[in-house]
Amino acid sequence: MKDDFKYKCDICGQVYNIEKNLMLCPKCREDNIEGKPLKGILKVQLPARLKNSVKDKEKINIFDFLPVEEKYFPSISVGNTPLIEAKNIQNEYRIDNIYLKFDGTNPTGSFKDRASYLVSAFAKKNNVNEIVVASTGNAASSMAGIAAAAEQKAFIFMPESAPKAKLVQCLQYGAELIPIKGDYDKAFDLSLKFSQRTGFLNRNTAYNPMTIEGKKTVSFELNEQMLGKKIDYIFLPVGDGVVLSGVIKGFNDLKYLGIINKIPKIFGVQAENSSFIYDAFYNNVFNFNYKASTIADSISVNVARNGYTAVNDLKTIEGEMVLVSDEEIMFAQHRLSKMSGVFCEPSSAASFAGFLKLRENISKNKSVVLLLTGHGLKDIDTALKSIKFPKSFEADIDYIIDNLKF
Repeated sequence: MKDDFKYKCDICGQVYNIEKNLMLCPKCREDNIEGKPLKGILKVQLPARLKNSVKDKEKINIFDFLPVEEKYFPSISVGNTPLIEAKNIQNEYRIDNIYLKFDGTNPTGSFKDRASYLVSAFAKKNNVNEIVVASTGNAASSMAGIAAAAEQKAFIFMPESAPKAKLVQCLQYGAELIPIKGDYDKAFDLSLKFSQRTGFLNRNTAYNPMTIEGKKTVSFELNEQMLGKKIDYIFLPVGDGVVLSGVIKGFNDLKYLGIINKIPKIFGVQAENSSFIYDAFYNNVFNFNYKASTIADSISVNVARNGYTAVNDLKTIEGEMVLVSDEEIMFAQHRLSKMSGVFCEPSSAASFAGFLKLRENISKNKSVVLLLTGHGLKDIDTALKSIKFPKSFEADIDYIIDNLKF
């Protein structure tokens, strides 16, 4: 039983039992205004019995540290994604230890599967068969795929402008796709109203506590895959800020469990034209009229719904934010593919772009992890902008040899 796992409000600190219909702190949510960052976000608290419970070098079962029993999870493999030692990048940029944590190998090709996996299990435990989500694409296709594996029905609110590959994924998985004539923020608010009208479980990022909790699993994996080596820096893409809060939550839990003593330095990376959290972090400016515009659709967010919490989380651990241009993201995407064999989508490439921007300030002997959250095949149209197709050749070997430059 998991009865001793609790929720704790990120603002007032009130502790609650975990219940099916409890998404935000009942007290603090009263201050919420449509279209603005959420107040009253709840985080899962590990029970006291687990504090300092893990023995040195003991292999752990991640399900022991999640609030839902393993038996409720769908029979699809999520997580345990590869940690790749990027030797060519190490040599090129004179960094001894740089690793790529590639979550594009998850079942639907993105990091969002970690959250959907736990949300699906939570729904199953509570006898809920319908799940609603708003997304720019990855959370939508993720929830659709995981729901299909769990024989659940997913209702997807997405901007009609989302990359076609992500729309196709949703339809292939059998989800009910509801394209919206509007942006992500409009889809987010409509999906909440839809859940309120229907009573269906809402998976929206930050709004559902299981989204942050599910994403913490990557921190546990990183710690295990590094085989006891210290992680000095982590670069990760930031849109709504839930990946950021999830990673920080994971390392805080590892510290609570006595597995680590120090949290790595975390750099959140945003596109220059999608800088809501960056602006709030450094200038304490929450611009509720902000309009984002970046090729990195997965981190293109006008008003980050996890904005208050993400900024506070990052300040608490003394992390930093980095801004990169769309040009730097496109360069990083192509460069990373060419040097490592890992093809990630633009939002993921922002992690590498952020590293490239700061690499002169990173000592040679430090260890760096780049969190790559989505597969490049998620958004082919953007990738096409940085490559050039070759001309066609006559079907003649002599012609090919004579005209091919090699």
